[in-house]
Amino acid sequence: MKVILQGTQETESSPEQISLLIQSIIQEDFLFSLARSIYLLPFESRKDTQSIFSYVLRHKSQHNPNDDPPALRHAIQSRPEVFLALCRGYQHKESAMPCGVVLREALKHESVAATIMYDQTEEEERAAGLDEIDFEARQSDRGVFWHFFSWIDRGAFEVSTDAFTTFREILTKHKQLVAQFLNINFDMFFEKYNRVLIQSNSYVTKRQSIKLLGEILLDRANYSVMTEYVDRGEHLKLCMNLLKDDRKMVQYEGFHVFKVFVANPHKSAAVQKILVNNRERLLNFLPKFLEDRTDDDQFTDEKSFLIRQIETLPAMSR
Repeated sequence: MKVILQGTQETESSPEQISLLIQSIIQEDFLFSLARSIYLLPFESRKDTQSIFSYVLRHKSQHNPNDDPPALRHAIQSRPEVFLALCRGYQHKESAMPCGVVLREALKHESVAATIMYDQTEEEERAAGLDEIDFEARQSDRGVFWHFFSWIDRGAFEVSTDAFTTFREILTKHKQLVAQFLNINFDMFFEKYNRVLIQSNSYVTKRQSIKLLGEILLDRANYSVMTEYVDRGEHLKLCMNLLKDDRKMVQYEGFHVFKVFVANPHKSAAVQKILVNNRERLLNFLPKFLEDRTDDDQFTDEKSFLIRQIETLPAMSR
């Protein structure tokens, strides 16, 4: 199959044979079977499967080169279970990387991201097609997207790291889709994000998750998400605890979230109260905070700005 699709050094692939093979793959539902069973294959076969999968989803018809690839279009419109099965590849360390590579290629298409984010099915259940998704409805936590939290936090290292890469791709690639999803599912998403990822016992997961949180909050497309997040006092408390972490890179990434709270000109009463109550402690703490980062001018400038902002807060009455 790989030889037919990609040829060899000695023989070129035939467009007619490729087209016939892809038609057969679609008709036999072969992509779904591959996605479900890739973890059972030997290592070299998993690499070949990844290569075949990616090629088939990318390959465009020579007669209609401006259309989406036929296999990809079929999976989006008629077999969204293919993408959900690829996500469930993170249930096995053997299939985490090959499934992740194929997923991230497919996630260039917004329809694939929507299929994953708005899935509300258990394994073996029929997935909703795009025309059946209610983009305005709050999600349950049954769908495949919500399993990424446990795959990242509790999976083996190769599962966790690849799952996080895909998770990040889902949350940053298609900005308007993500902004709508986060606005509607704000409470459930950030409860899980803060509890499972930001407070993870894994240093790598914790650091990457704090950094991604900062990226999400500072993205203009997520402005309403950011204002909701920085309105909540419990979020500020969590962030201030990150500044006291023993690990400097956790402190550094936490700082980039903390600055959003302090720089917000429209602070909620809860956030204002916490900052006022901790004004003196922060003014003593921040000048010495990561003071060895002398070559990072942007960090130094931002830290000075925050100190000035905190100085303008009213002193707590005694």
